[in-house]
Amino acid sequence: MQLPVTPSMRLDGRRAVVTGAGRGIGLAAAAALADAGAEVTLVARSATEIQAAAEAIRARGGKADAAVLDVSHVLRVDAFFAERPAFHVLVNNAGTNRPKPVLDVSEADYDAVLDLNLKSAFFVAQACARRMVAHHVKGSLIHIGSQMGHVGGPNRTLYCASKWGLEGLNKALALDLAPQGIRSNTIAPTFIETPLTQPMLADTAFMASVVARIKLGRIGQVEDLMGAIVYLASDAASLVTGTSLVIDGGWTAE
Repeated sequence: MQLPVTPSMRLDGRRAVVTGAGRGIGLAAAAALADAGAEVTLVARSATEIQAAAEAIRARGGKADAAVLDVSHVLRVDAFFAERPAFHVLVNNAGTNRPKPVLDVSEADYDAVLDLNLKSAFFVAQACARRMVAHHVKGSLIHIGSQMGHVGGPNRTLYCASKWGLEGLNKALALDLAPQGIRSNTIAPTFIETPLTQPMLADTAFMASVVARIKLGRIGQVEDLMGAIVYLASDAASLVTGTSLVIDGGWTAE
């Protein structure tokens, strides 16, 4: 009897790019992809963080370089991808949040959150995919969404709007790019302890309310997402596209 062989989750020989890679989920994504054998380009606005991160990855035996880029500038995004060989993997991670009651939201708040979380995500994915198609490279686009792209949350009208929009964008990207062998998926985490969320989680009442909704009883850590990122990037997920991998400890199960 010939048994089926488990598809590999190794990424040797593949090039990956991670936006917002200097800290938090982006840093974890870069480390995970490098551990799996990918050559990773870490992208962020701050050179100091991504250079240090790339050095740490190389010290651990991985392949990594750093590139300063503000993904909110579409022309610079286009130039960044045009100047490099096509990537096999994109982790579309750069994002922000301005939690406040809906009656207090300003136009500046709206533009800051929607422009980065949705507009920039679109144009980064477009530029990456254009390069992949032009060079006949099949691969995986992974967008870091949120459980708030599947449910609502108080004081999070802008964040929810951007992450629900990302879910729709993801599905449409998957349909448009499937003929070229390019997959598109989101990862939708619950609250993960990162520099972005630490100020919110420092509020003991807020922390208690969050943990009460997470059925597994704890805040997420970036390590909880690393396996999912490698899976979606790898051949093990070769038939997975247009979906969302919800990593929420049970938050959205009820």
